Amino acid sequence: MPTRSSKQTAQDSDATEHVAHHREPALRATRQRIVVSDLILACRIGVTDKERANLQRLRINLTLDVRPAPPRLDRIAEVVDYGTLAAQIRGVCAEAEFRLLETLAGRLAAACFQDRRVERARVRIEKLDRYPDMAAIGCETTYERGET
Repeated sequence: MPTRSSKQTAQDSDATEHVAHHREPALRATRQRIVVSDLILACRIGVTDKERANLQRLRINLTLDVRPAPPRLDRIAEVVDYGTLAAQIRGVCAEAEFRLLETLAGRLAAACFQDRRVERARVRIEKLDRYPDMAAIGCETTYERGET
């Protein structure tokens, strides 16, 4: 049975030491953002009755700052559920008609804040077909969770 040379033992020791230095570092999440980008929905919205008579296409973008808590068990309950969030956004747009984009933005933010982990929400809504010489027109508002 061959014996290991001192050179091989030293190389093995170096390799073990090299692996030990590449362990995952201790991490602390300082910020977590959830992003919904370019969700296109139809909504009954507009200042005039004529404008609200037909559904209008909207592009919705949300950026949510949430309490950073990386999942430990790799389960959906540990994070903001994107599917639930998208369903809530769709529901708000389908449930009522609105006169102002700003009113709709507030309703969308309120839906986002149903998850207690959400601390801040930036809501951007654009009407895509309102004016023929513009790609879009809209508003963007940032909301923070109020004191409870």
